[in-house]
Amino acid sequence: MSTADPAAKTAEITTESVATRFAGVESWPTEDMVSAMIEGQMAAVAAVQAVAGALAAAIDAATERLSGGGRLIYLGAGTSGRIAVQDAAELLPTFGWPPERALALMAGGEGALLRAVEGAEDDGPAAIKALEAQALAAQDVVIGIAASGRTPFTVAGLAHARDKGALTVGVFNNPGGALGTVCAHPLLVHTGAEIVAGSTRMKAGTAQKAVLNILSTGVFLRLGHVWRGRMVEMAPTNAKLRTRAIAMVAELASASPAESERALDEGGSIKAAVVMLARDVPGDEALRLLAACDGRLHLALTAQL
Repeated sequence: MSTADPAAKTAEITTESVATRFAGVESWPTEDMVSAMIEGQMAAVAAVQAVAGALAAAIDAATERLSGGGRLIYLGAGTSGRIAVQDAAELLPTFGWPPERALALMAGGEGALLRAVEGAEDDGPAAIKALEAQALAAQDVVIGIAASGRTPFTVAGLAHARDKGALTVGVFNNPGGALGTVCAHPLLVHTGAEIVAGSTRMKAGTAQKAVLNILSTGVFLRLGHVWRGRMVEMAPTNAKLRTRAIAMVAELASASPAESERALDEGGSIKAAVVMLARDVPGDEALRLLAACDGRLHLALTAQL
């Protein structure tokens, strides 16, 4: 496993440093406190712009691996791990991505989602063991998230994934973090000192959430899970989502709600219903066209019958 430059071990972890500008913030008027925190959140999102090019490259590389049957695997501890778990959990309802292809490996296990597990983030071998238990493969995309860039669990796991040939992406907030040396796509979002020193649930966490939002959404845009700004892979698993799905089919296929509901029931998915109505074909033919076009709706709408 690769390690960080020894000199980097003694360098300042900027997310742990004290922001002198906010010295005495606890005694400020509450509105001033709030304004300062809002300013920090805005700065965190603005900092993501610096990695726009690197994000685009990571999206394209991840799309290629996932197109070949790979999985998204997230690694993290503490706040960073919880943010990663949230991103993974939202891929099924938003993009119809199978849960078995979106894994979140949290230092300390699932129990660490609600309660801190002391020492879990320092257990590098545990990350390797967790990845091996999932039969890590070269087609997989492993995303490691750590504000400091030095969390042993995340660094060790990402280094192991790289050595196994998986695509590796590192999301971190501290220059000099070892995470950037053990992955193919380092995404350093330098958010600097926090209003509360070391509280990376603030600026660093906000920046991490923005990066993961963009990364995963970009991948699923490229994979064809969105068409004309609509979540066309969404599964209508409850009354609200079914109503949304019918309206989506009606809009995209220029059909009535009644026609759309019938097509949705017959085709079993938003994409199939849109193809059925737009091309006036039965459900089985719509499914054949989608399969021939690798599930990409815009291609199925124009493919030769």
